[in-house]
Amino acid sequence: MLTHVWGLLTHPKTEWHHIEDEHESVTHLYAHHVLLLAALPVIAAYIGTTQVGWGFGGDELFIKLNLVSALYAGIAFYIAILGAVVLVGSVIHWMAARFRKPPSRRRCVIFAGYIATPLFLSGIVAVYPLVWLCLLAGALGLCATAYLLYLGIPHFLGISSEQGFIVSNATLAIGVLILEGLLAIAVLLWGYGEVLLPWLFRF
Repeated sequence: MLTHVWGLLTHPKTEWHHIEDEHESVTHLYAHHVLLLAALPVIAAYIGTTQVGWGFGGDELFIKLNLVSALYAGIAFYIAILGAVVLVGSVIHWMAARFRKPPSRRRCVIFAGYIATPLFLSGIVAVYPLVWLCLLAGALGLCATAYLLYLGIPHFLGISSEQGFIVSNATLAIGVLILEGLLAIAVLLWGYGEVLLPWLFRF
């Protein structure tokens, strides 16, 4: 489990070869990588929002959730993250479909799961959820993800460097929109969960 995390962070070009040689399934990807890493920001946010609370630091008011509301928020946020990986993979597959030898949807989803690794890890800072700190960590995670994307997409998806550059740019743009959507969900769930969640789960 999590055998590729260190390699993607330290020597990604070599690690992409190792990942490709495994020919893994989407189920294996989720069971051994995505499900575990996606839990990191959720667990960190659960601890942070129940023990510290969201805030900007200083004398600003911190918003805390009770344990039950934070649990519901965590479950919803976790599901959103897992769905986002499939969504990004589907976007890559859709954009690459016009090439002569387009990659399979399976390869695209697997690729999306691995390039999200830095973003998953950056979510650990939510254990102390200062807004500016979380935004900074998210920006750094996004930069690292973009690097993995540009480096790996031509080789891993079996397309030329020119085609990879086009797909990378479009994927990064759409990925930023998806990330913004996840951040909006995070703000709503973790910031106003005690108001929203009882209404959502009242049935």
